[in-house]
Amino acid sequence: MSSPAVVWDPSLLKYDLGGQHPFNPVRLDLTVRLATELGVLDGVELLVPTAAGDEELLRVHAPEYLAAVREAPDVSWDVGHGLGTDDNPVFPGMHDATALVVGSTLLAARKIADGEVRRAVNIAGGLHHAMRDHASGFCVYNDCAIAISWLLDHGFDRIAYVDTDVHHGDGVQAAFYDDPRVLTVSMHQHPFTLWPGTGYSAEVGRGKASGTAVNIPLPPHTRDPGWLRAFDAVVPAVLQEFQPQLLVTQCGVDSHEEDPMADMSLSVDGHRTIYSTLRDLAERYANGRWLAVGGGGYQLIRVVPRSWTHLMATVLDRDVPPETPLPPGWVSTVQRAAPAAVLPAAMTDGKDTAFTPWGDDADDPVDIAIRDTRRAIFPLHGLDPDDPRD
Repeated sequence: MSSPAVVWDPSLLKYDLGGQHPFNPVRLDLTVRLATELGVLDGVELLVPTAAGDEELLRVHAPEYLAAVREAPDVSWDVGHGLGTDDNPVFPGMHDATALVVGSTLLAARKIADGEVRRAVNIAGGLHHAMRDHASGFCVYNDCAIAISWLLDHGFDRIAYVDTDVHHGDGVQAAFYDDPRVLTVSMHQHPFTLWPGTGYSAEVGRGKASGTAVNIPLPPHTRDPGWLRAFDAVVPAVLQEFQPQLLVTQCGVDSHEEDPMADMSLSVDGHRTIYSTLRDLAERYANGRWLAVGGGGYQLIRVVPRSWTHLMATVLDRDVPPETPLPPGWVSTVQRAAPAAVLPAAMTDGKDTAFTPWGDDADDPVDIAIRDTRRAIFPLHGLDPDDPRD
């Protein structure tokens, strides 16, 4: 089995919503440049994707929606399906660009399913809001859900999806809400306070899948220790009970305290800790199989490149020490393009991510969220929601 797979090609930068839209592909370009200059990608053969075909897109999306996406750039009237809005503007080549994002995540999935690698990462993926028949939240086609659907037809019947984006992973949850083969877990800012307004702890799945949708809605301004405390109080226990054969993770970094689109207060150090924790969980509960994709993240220069470089490094077992200085070549590239940008000095925000495990009788807002989720989910898995040993 070869070293972990990294899917990347500059053609993925064509998923560009244009103008001043926050979902700017420069964040991907700067990430790959930073990872390259730090040596994270030394000797790694980057896998070049091809666009997903209709057969794969139709696993999750409606035929009329695919037709609308194809037609949208060439028609002057409203095509509906969530297209042409401020969040989801139409852009030239939209179908091809989005199908390529899907193809990149499918390529990562195929490498794992074929047994060529145990881990794969695609930072261009993570379009977790796209729904069956409409675009949503900057997402046109849902590469996460399509890849999971494909994996279910190619050797897997228990897949865990863990979403650490600041926004609820609503599109993936919706796709598998009544499918007991897929466990969806989402850590996000509370829906009272942030779009899309879903992801309450009481959303637990339907029918035979009751208990396979797990939502941990956290209060705004939660910092690294609180976030990690909540994660630790819920996620390992449900993974142990579910026993997935593969872990798929959406690793959006809009949970950072500098992100302009939300109100969480994580750091790059918190993100780095999340990734190492996910790697450990994949080893412990999923036979080491881990497919990681990107997602949200709108502090394009100071945050996304550092956090996703840590993600790629973690997948590759080439962990970058936090105190590592930013390489001069990368700094010069950024300063030429954005002379006014204030750059950090190193691959760290200097934050302490240590946390106290749940069960110490604390009663702050994070602990209320923990209790709500445990009480909604744990009994459905035969676990005691009030016993910290579970």
